[in-house]
Amino acid sequence: MALTDADVQKQIKHMMAFIEQEANEKVEEIEAKAEEEFNIEKGRLVQTHRLKIMEYYEKKEKQIEQHKKIQMSNLMNQARLKVLKARDDMIADLLKEARQRLAEIAKDPARYSTLLEGLVLQGFYRLLEPKVTIRCRQQDVEIVQAAVTKNIPIYKDAVKSNIEVRIDMERFLPSDICGGVEVYNDNGKIKVSNTLESRLELLAQQMMPEIRMNLFGANPNRKFMD
Repeated sequence: MALTDADVQKQIKHMMAFIEQEANEKVEEIEAKAEEEFNIEKGRLVQTHRLKIMEYYEKKEKQIEQHKKIQMSNLMNQARLKVLKARDDMIADLLKEARQRLAEIAKDPARYSTLLEGLVLQGFYRLLEPKVTIRCRQQDVEIVQAAVTKNIPIYKDAVKSNIEVRIDMERFLPSDICGGVEVYNDNGKIKVSNTLESRLELLAQQMMPEIRMNLFGANPNRKFMD
């Protein structure tokens, strides 16, 4: 039985509808896949940039932290230097006061002559030379001469040896020092400095750890006390 024109048109329309439906479904499938791929790529890009941003700010945070540590270290060093300078200034003031007290001793003839006797005799013992030269302040010549006269017999009796002593009358110690003497061997190459300043300096060096402990307390970083 032959198809009529109406039947043909109907089949054609049915086929076109089927093709159109398949085309629409294919478009929807393509769009869905494209959307999925877009979302995946967008997520990847977002995550990549997010990681880069996090890495950037982590780096900045580390730099800031490092900068803070450096600043803190500098401030601590500056504070430590100020403390050390204040301590050094205090010790300098202490030694200055000690020098002033030494100068007062030289103004007391009885105390100063006794002190000079000990300094002169110590110079003899430290040199143990048959001939020595003593240098002193010009204003101390008479007191030193008296100390020499008194100490020669003491020295001879102690070491069983003679000693010849000369007071240098050409080169005197500065008049503004606290006092004391310098004792030289015969050729002047060996010197025993027994000025009050040199004795104070030596004593200060020996007692500096004790002085610092008494003034500032024990140093927690110090391992040895000798």
